[in-house]
Amino acid sequence: MASPNSSDLSPHFLLASLPGLESTRFWMATLLCFIYLLAVTGNCAVLCIVRLEPGLHAPMYLFLCMLAAIDLALSTCTVPRVLSCYWFNSREISFSACLAQMFFIHTLSAIESTVLLAMAVDRYVAICHPLRHPAILTNAATARIGLLATARGVLFFLPLPLLLQPLPFCSSRVLSHSFCLHQDVMNLACASTTPSVVYGLTAILLVMGLDALLICLSYLLILKAVLGLPSWKERLKVFSTCVAHICVVLAFYVPLIGLSVVHRFGKDLAPVVHITMGHVYILVPAVLNPIIYGVRTKQIQRRILSLIHINSNRTAQ
Repeated sequence: MASPNSSDLSPHFLLASLPGLESTRFWMATLLCFIYLLAVTGNCAVLCIVRLEPGLHAPMYLFLCMLAAIDLALSTCTVPRVLSCYWFNSREISFSACLAQMFFIHTLSAIESTVLLAMAVDRYVAICHPLRHPAILTNAATARIGLLATARGVLFFLPLPLLLQPLPFCSSRVLSHSFCLHQDVMNLACASTTPSVVYGLTAILLVMGLDALLICLSYLLILKAVLGLPSWKERLKVFSTCVAHICVVLAFYVPLIGLSVVHRFGKDLAPVVHITMGHVYILVPAVLNPIIYGVRTKQIQRRILSLIHINSNRTAQ
């Protein structure tokens, strides 16, 4: 058997392109760039507004800032490289750069999952134990949760590139996505990947799987408390405080599950399906999260309208 990476003194992979759509690749990349800029603008706006609005200096909106920062990092570590692939046909990515990108994608996704769980716990405490909420979820506690989420993501997903590092990649180097994911890279190895398969599945179940289960449990307890209220008007008013978070959870987990299903059962699907699902997984949460909370939060709406008014006055002058 060939030694690790012996077939190439400079190991590399080829990012997936859009097969059969070469003539429209430029316009597809332009659309992708527009969506990326929309995500960057929206998440930067959330960070700035929460910082400038004292009324938003509360755990739920500090968690929202964490989501914005994660989405910015996740989209920025992938989309520019994808645009380079589409616009300049620069498909080659080095082995080390691919492993680094893979680590950041999975680690940031794990951190986002943990923050979503923390937001669910925040809603549970606010609704089921409102008198204890200010004492339990302080801003300092929120910051510690953010650090814990980061440490958890790094510790669970750092082994993924380390397990792939010594493997030989002697056959096809063409990925099925326009960026590097663990399962995608692992499938190109020409040696046993059992340790990597077992650890990858374990990490996903212990992070995203456990988080999703605990989020569902939190909302079952919230639903039980809401149904105990005397009137439907009160029930709807209380539960409406959870709507934005539920939408954000769905925006994260639905593309994640969709991508997993495509990897597991979609081997016979057209390559464009894999590429599209990858883009959805990276960009949909980054685009939707600021919009969801912008629609649901009056302070964010007022600040945005104020900034628009100020900019329009400057333009008029």
